[in-house]
Formats: sequence, structure tokens, C-alpha cells
Amino acid sequence: MGQRLVVIGGDAAGMSAASQARRRYDDLEIVALEKGHWTSYSACGIPYLVGGEVDGPDRLIARTPQQFRDKHRIDVRLEHEVMAIDLDSRQVEVRDHGHDRTFNLGFDQLMIGTGGRPIRPPLPGIDLGFVHGVQTLGDGEQLLAAAESGQCNHVVVVGGGYIGLEMAEAFVRWGADVTIVEQAPHVMSTLDADMAELVEVAIHRYDIDLKTNTMVTGFEPGRVLLENGSLDADLVVLGIGVQPNSELAAAAGLTTGVRDAISVDRRQRASAEGVYAAGDCCESFHLVTGAPTYVALGTVANRQGRVAGINIGGGYATFPGVVGTAVTKLCATEVGRTGLSEREAAAAGFAFESTVIEGKTRAHYFPGTKPIVVKLVVETRTGRILGGQIVGEEGAAKRIDVLAAAVTARMTAEEFVNLDLSYAPPFSPVWDPVAIAARQAIR
Repeated sequence: MGQRLVVIGGDAAGMSAASQARRRYDDLEIVALEKGHWTSYSACGIPYLVGGEVDGPDRLIARTPQQFRDKHRIDVRLEHEVMAIDLDSRQVEVRDHGHDRTFNLGFDQLMIGTGGRPIRPPLPGIDLGFVHGVQTLGDGEQLLAAAESGQCNHVVVVGGGYIGLEMAEAFVRWGADVTIVEQAPHVMSTLDADMAELVEVAIHRYDIDLKTNTMVTGFEPGRVLLENGSLDADLVVLGIGVQPNSELAAAAGLTTGVRDAISVDRRQRASAEGVYAAGDCCESFHLVTGAPTYVALGTVANRQGRVAGINIGGGYATFPGVVGTAVTKLCATEVGRTGLSEREAAAAGFAFESTVIEGKTRAHYFPGTKPIVVKLVVETRTGRILGGQIVGEEGAAKRIDVLAAAVTARMTAEEFVNLDLSYAPPFSPVWDPVAIAARQAIR
């Protein structure tokens, strides 16, 4: 008789794990419990759905529940919310919202992929209908409907991180007057201040109002209340960030760590036998600092889910860690970062030096060349590249990938300069800007 795997959460991490487990364990019974209405969809694509660049929510769905049932023999149950985990009896308590009933389901192995959830501070009025998060396809559909209604003339985006910038662009495309309110001194907290200032220049260039060092104190119908005034708002979008959805695991007695995310080892195993976790609900290991960290990214969730599924299915795989690589864009301005910023390097105890260069994305004489600024954070004496940041226009952001490879490989600036990088005038100057930054670091 085969074992039963219960998967909590039907998105990236959970369904990646389920699919990998099925490939290796044909007799495994797999039940995936998803409290929402969709499986395996791209939450990262929601801002582009709202902005009209993606033609309908169905385009964001990678695989439907029926496809999982037919192709992988995975019993996907929507509107099934796990209310509790009992590790002693090896059961989960499940609320079937569709049929208004509760039942217990036993498991031999458990995969937790509960993800993260948007941070919603307990501010007065935050539950008003015109205040929206950006997490599920349902959120995306509501925001798109609001945009299409033609009644969103004044949009306030709370938070100047990745989601905040992307949602600001989405409503700029609809012709709305957009204001970004950020509590910190600068937007994009994962960047250093000098690079964030370049993003702020772009924000103003696209006629988006920006208020930094500004705290939101509450919401009233049609108004966002600030510590020093208020703003008119037909719609509010919360882009404050996410936190691990780990309470279910913690209540069951599983160990948690950084930001209360579920602690896992390199095989994505949690602190109880036969229990795994992956994605935005669990920790990662930072390859530069050598310490646990929390990174809520779809790329990480998919890779961690793959590792968990291989191990659940009887194989062997490890997740080596992350360097925090991420990209985004605001209209024509692209932003990328990887590794450690100056603040993070200092907090980790590194002695470091930084270098910043301005360059072009193509040969200077080639039509369409755009500006690009590259910053490197390099360890003092060893020359090891600890991190990199890029702000530029078309063709700029994805250059962060070669820096991510260098950080992962613990390359020095000298070694990076000698890489055999490609060159042709339509794609880069003879010396690519990332290589120029490394040359500057050597000096």
C-alpha cells in the first residue's frame, strides 16, 4: 500500500513539490489542499494584468487543477483550507468551504507551501473596500475591474518596493494620477541610497508623485490619512511587502527562524520527521553571509519546491541557497540587484569598498543605446564581489544575472574582468558596463 503525501498550498512551491514527487514515486497518493480558487499561477504577473499588458487572468495560470489531476494524478482540492496540523496523529484538520464541512485527513508525508501574505498593518480603515492588496488572482481581477471602471483618477500606492513600483506603472498606463507613499527615506529598500535615488528620479520623470519619509496613519472613504495631512484616493494599493504565512506550522510545533519563517535544512526538511516546507513560508540560506535569510521570490519557491519533491519521492537533492537576485521595472527604467548592499555587507561584518560607473547599454554609436548605472560592492583585500546593483533603461536589468553568477561563484573583481563576455554593437559596448565596474573596483 502506497503512502499519502498531503500538500498544503497549491501554488509554486507546493505544486512543484507534488509534481516532482509524482515523477519519482508512482504509487504515492498525493492530495493538494488549496484554500483559494487557482493553482500554479504567477502572482508576479498581476501588476501587468492590471496594467493591460497581460490579456486576462487565465494567461497567468501555468497549470489548472484538472491538468494536475489528469497528467500527474494529483488530487487537487480547491477551497480546502487547512486549519491545524497534528504531528502526533499525522493528520491535518481541513475546512471544505465549498461544502461547509470540516474533516481530518491523514498523511505519511507533509509538504507545507503556504506562501507569504501581504503585510496589512492594523491601521484604522484598512479593511475598507477601496484598499487592496496584491497577492492572489482575485486581487488582480478586482484591481483590473477598478481600473477598467474609469473611476480611478487618484491612486495611492503605499510602499515603494517592487510591487509598489509595478502597480504605480500599471495605473499610470490607465492615465491615473498616482502617488507613492514610502515610510523610509528612499524607495527600494534592497538598494543602496545612491542607487535608489536614481529610481526616484525616474519616478518623478513619469509624473508620479512621491512622498518619502511619510507615514500612513489610516484610511477614510476617498482619503488616505498621513501623519502630516491626507491624500485624495479613489483606490489604494498596499505594496508594503510580505511576511511568511507560517502560523499554522508554528502552532503545530515546527521550528521557525528568521522573521518567523519555517526553519528548513538543505533538503527542505522541517523540524519534524516527514515534513517539508518550501517557498515564501520558509527560510533560505544566504550564500554570501552564510546565515539564514528570508527571501520571498517565485524563483526561489519553484526551486525549493523542486528540491522538496525530489526528496519526498525518494531521491536526493539539496537547495544550496540564494543571493537575493531580483529585477523590476518602472516604465522604461529597469532595476536589478543581487548579493549584498552596503548596508547588508556592513551588518554581516564585511570590510568592503563600493564603486559606481555610468555607461551605455550598446555601443555609443549604435541607435537605441540607453544609459545604465552599475554599482559593485567588493570585499576589501580579497576583491571578492559581494553584490551588485543596476539601474538603467532597455537591456540594463538582466545584466544582473551575470553578476549573480559571479557572486554565487565567489569570484573576485579581477576574475570577473577576465570573463569572456559576448560583444556586438547592438548588445553592448566592447567593455560591458558590468566589466567596467569590475575594472573600476580593481583600481
